Amino acid sequence: MSKKHTKSQLEAIHGDRPLRVCLLSYRSNPHCGGQGVYVKYLSSALKSIGHEVDVVSGPPYPELVDGVGLHKLQNLDLYNAEDPFRMPGVGELMDPINFIEWMGVTTMGYPEPFTFGVRAYMFLSKFHNDYDVIHDNQCLSYGIWGATRFLPAVATIHHPITVDRDVAVQSVRSPFKKLKIHRWYSFIDMQKRVSRHMTRVVTVSEASKKDISQEFPVWPKKIKVVPNGIDTNHFRPMHGVKREKNRLLVTNSADTPLKGLYHLLKAVHEVRKKRDVTLTVIGAPKKHGGIVKLVRELGIGDIVNFTGRLDDDAFVRQFSRAAIAVVPSVYEGFGLPAGEAMACGLPVISTTGGALPEVVGDAGVLVPPADPLALEKAIIDLLDNPQKAEAYGKAGYDRVHKLFTWKNAAEQTADVYREAISDYR
Repeated sequence: MSKKHTKSQLEAIHGDRPLRVCLLSYRSNPHCGGQGVYVKYLSSALKSIGHEVDVVSGPPYPELVDGVGLHKLQNLDLYNAEDPFRMPGVGELMDPINFIEWMGVTTMGYPEPFTFGVRAYMFLSKFHNDYDVIHDNQCLSYGIWGATRFLPAVATIHHPITVDRDVAVQSVRSPFKKLKIHRWYSFIDMQKRVSRHMTRVVTVSEASKKDISQEFPVWPKKIKVVPNGIDTNHFRPMHGVKREKNRLLVTNSADTPLKGLYHLLKAVHEVRKKRDVTLTVIGAPKKHGGIVKLVRELGIGDIVNFTGRLDDDAFVRQFSRAAIAVVPSVYEGFGLPAGEAMACGLPVISTTGGALPEVVGDAGVLVPPADPLALEKAIIDLLDNPQKAEAYGKAGYDRVHKLFTWKNAAEQTADVYREAISDYR
C-alpha cells in the first residue's frame, strides 16, 4: 500500500517547488575518478536550475560550488596517499564502525562502501526531514537501504563493478592473486542485494543499463539513462597553444587492467618502429607496478612521459598540445576522457568497450578493446592523414556541445527524483 503523501511531497512530485536533495558519495576525489567529477558537476547543475543540494561524503571530499552544502562523514581514511594503511590509534578503534573498517582493510577487503552506508544512515536518521529524496552515488550499502524507511532513494550506478572484478581476475594467473581480487570485490554481493530496493536507478549509458539489468537484480523499467555532461566552460580549445605533430595523449594512468593502458603501450611500441611518436600519460603509475615494468620491458621509456597530477589549466593545455587522444579502455560505463578530449577539439581514437561508442559516435575512430594491433593501425592512419584528424576533432567538438551538457543531465535527474517521490512506498 502506498504511503500517504504530504502536501510538501505532492508539491515536489508535481514540480511546484524546488527539490531538497541529499547526494551521498562515499568518496568524491575531484581530481581523478568519475564519481568525484559526477558529484561536483551534477550538484552544481542541480543548484543552477533551482534545487537545493547537500552532499554527504567521506574522504577525499569533493570540490563544490558556493551554495551546495557539504557534510563530511569522517572515516579512518586508510587509503590516503599521504599515509596509506596507517595504524589507527586505540581511541579510534573503540568506535565499532572504525573497527569494522580497519578489520576489513587488514583482511584484504574494501569496507568503505559498507561503513559509509552505516554512517550515512546515522546522519539521515537525524536529518531526513531536511530532504525530499536521497541520491546515492554507487555506494549501494545496507545503510542506505535502511534509510529508505525515511525517504525515497535514487541510486546512480555508473556501471556494474562486476565488470572491473572479472577483468582484474582474468589479468592475473596466480590463484592467490585471483583470491585477493575476489576478496577486495566482496562488497559486490551487498551492492547486488541493495540495488533492487532502490526506488529508481540512474545510469549514464544504454550499455550500462543493459549490463546492470544482467548483473544486478534491478527491473529494467526502474532504470533511467541520463548521460553525463562535459564541462565545456573548462574543456575547450586553448587558443595560442600549438598542436605537436605525432604527440599522443591518454588521460588514464591507472594500473587497473580495465583501463587498457597496457594495450596502448604495446601499440605505441609498434608505432615507433614506423613513425616518430611520443605518448603523454596524464597522471602517475603505481610505483613498481605493472605499467612501470611494461614500459621498461618494451624499451619505450624515452617516448612515454607521465605528467603526475596537474591543475585544471595545465590539464587542458595538454589536450591543446596533443595531436591525438587515445581512450584504450577495455570497458567504460560512460567515458569522460573521450568526451573531455572531444570538447577540446582533439581527434579521438577509442575502443568500443562498454558505452564508449555512445559517447564518440561517428565523431572519432573506434577499434575493438584489448587489441594493440587495431590501436596501432588507427594511430598510424590518423598521424598520416592530418586532414582526417582535423575533421574528427571538429565533429567531436560539435557532438559534445549538442548532446552532453550538465544542464540536460540535471533536468533529467530531477525528473527521476519526482518519479521516485511519487512511487515511494
